[in-house]
Amino acid sequence: MTEAMAPAVPTDEASTGTVPSDATTSPNPDAALRQLAADTFGLPHLRAGQLAGMRALVGGRDVLAVMPTGYGKSAIYQVAALHLHRNQAQGQAAQNPTRPGTARCGPAVVVSPLIALQEDQLDRLLETLGGEAAVAINSGHSDSEVNDAWDAAERGDAVFIFLAPEQLAKTETVERLAALDVALFVVDEAHCVSSWGHDFRPDYLRLGEVRGQLGNPPVVGLTATASPPVRDEIQQRLRMTDPLVLVHGFDRANISLAVVRHLEDRDKRRAVTEQVTGLAAELEGPGLLYAATRKDTEAYAAELTERGLRAEAYHAGRKQSERDQVHEQFLDDELDVVVATTAFGMGIDKPNVRFVVHADIPDSLDSYYQEIGRSGRDGEAASAVLHYRPEDLGLRKFFGTHAPDEESLLAVLQALRAADGPLTQKALAEQTGFSPRKLTGLLNQLQETRAVKTGKRGIRLEAGAKLPAVVERAVDHAEARQRVDRSRIEMMRGYAETDGCRRQFLLGYFGEDLPEPCGNCDTCADGSAHKEDYDDGAAAEAGGEPFPLQAAVVHKEWGPGVVMRHEEDVITVLFEQEGYKTLSRQAVTEGKLLKLAT
Repeated sequence: MTEAMAPAVPTDEASTGTVPSDATTSPNPDAALRQLAADTFGLPHLRAGQLAGMRALVGGRDVLAVMPTGYGKSAIYQVAALHLHRNQAQGQAAQNPTRPGTARCGPAVVVSPLIALQEDQLDRLLETLGGEAAVAINSGHSDSEVNDAWDAAERGDAVFIFLAPEQLAKTETVERLAALDVALFVVDEAHCVSSWGHDFRPDYLRLGEVRGQLGNPPVVGLTATASPPVRDEIQQRLRMTDPLVLVHGFDRANISLAVVRHLEDRDKRRAVTEQVTGLAAELEGPGLLYAATRKDTEAYAAELTERGLRAEAYHAGRKQSERDQVHEQFLDDELDVVVATTAFGMGIDKPNVRFVVHADIPDSLDSYYQEIGRSGRDGEAASAVLHYRPEDLGLRKFFGTHAPDEESLLAVLQALRAADGPLTQKALAEQTGFSPRKLTGLLNQLQETRAVKTGKRGIRLEAGAKLPAVVERAVDHAEARQRVDRSRIEMMRGYAETDGCRRQFLLGYFGEDLPEPCGNCDTCADGSAHKEDYDDGAAAEAGGEPFPLQAAVVHKEWGPGVVMRHEEDVITVLFEQEGYKTLSRQAVTEGKLLKLAT
């Protein structure tokens, strides 16, 4: 997802919560940052939030940027890091507010979940900067290439070091990075750090601790999709202090939205194939077709190929070399359609994708928003169509969160308690007999309970931890996550079945208000969408308690939550332990089910 090279548009850079100029590394940092963005990265005009984010980072402030892919999130850290690097000679490196009086003058460490994503950013930075300005340390490189990367970093030549989160589970890797005096800590696809997030990745849980081990450099979290609770958890997990939060570009008005409902699977499959064939012929540009299973991606790709399209399947069951080839063919416009599971597309910045079709319902609106957002990044018209069969929701529930293995959790805890001191993950694997992958999953579940900590010396159990209670907390957390996951599926059902404006429903899920129907979805086209007439002021005058969007509320049974969406007769609240709930406005008012949090 190298977005620094994305087309930019002029903007008014007014922003709240920005860093004053005397806290930055230059008497006139804005001018220097603008010039660097234009001269080096080809960005003569910066979009809303980009300059504010750059300014904050060079001033040592944490940043969370929630912007669609292609908007230019990566430019924020790339320009800031290069600015800091070039100012080293003048002794103007960023001051770290957590360590007053000390300068951060090393590289930017960029944590990115996919090797293909890392390589894409790496190639573009090397094309822009040359030399060894960017290096990657991951399993896709040979030992000699990794050694060369470390050499470049330790010589001070590397401005950017790309790693996968699992690399940071290695004590040696973290220690070598700590010796470099890391200037910035960048977390790409930051929603992966949140257990509320649709793409939660346990390897991301340790990133807050890793940041501390690196000396708490300024951190920037980048994500294309994050509802308010996810944003809050990202800040908590990454241990952000007074971050500048930038939220821009949620409404992709150029993407038309539609849902096609089916009763029989056979009819749905035929309709999907016919529609993709038609869109590929009608629109000037490639498209994506998402399916729920590997088997379906192969079947659809074969059917589309028989119809004369250049189609390929993409899923985790194919060899890495095959996936890389599909990835490159798609970027080079050598394919009409990629038929994929959700593994494909994270971070791909391809401006001319004209359509995204879903043959199966996604597990959440978070996933759906991110996937349809891969179309129309050039600002031209694009189409997003969901083929929906209510029975498919059962498949999504099957793929949901599974309960933890209590016996295995207890075995890990007992091994940690029996140890004389912290254990490395390798030593713990040997003692328990668990595979590295299984052990990582168990440790991440236990870290959720805060009873297990990972430090420079290894993994340890908190003093006084009661093992049965720790296991119980892990189970409780998993069950809460299951409830949230199920509620997300129900919100996905709501989107598919609404007769209101689909864009209003989608944006409302993320806590964004669209006052008028969009005019660019199927319900608007057939006239069923209408303007929502709920008004906070009117509710107050009528004697009911108003609950504005984003208001913190408390339910008698379900506890604390946040108001996410208003409709004429219902109100949608995201509860911390129960997930999304849609409540009758009348029941809320008459039964006094909600009250504003104090």
